[in-house]
Amino acid sequence: MKFTIEEINLICIYNTGSREGLLSELTEMQTHLAQDETELLELTQSVIDKITAMSGGEFDSMAAELIVDFEG
Repeated sequence: MKFTIEEINLICIYNTGSREGLLSELTEMQTHLAQDETELLELTQSVIDKITAMSGGEFDSMAAELIVDFEG
């Protein structure tokens, strides 16, 4: 599953180390957005939809790759 640079940045900011934790953090963050923050709301929803469609193993593999890329 492909993620945009913006989606990857959002994942890195809110990643708790688990798929469920990330989904929880993103969902919580959405409740704090103002009505005019539609771009961030859509970006967040896109990430939530993609992460929800992944299995736990797929998420773990993707997250491991992001950490390696980020640290490299």
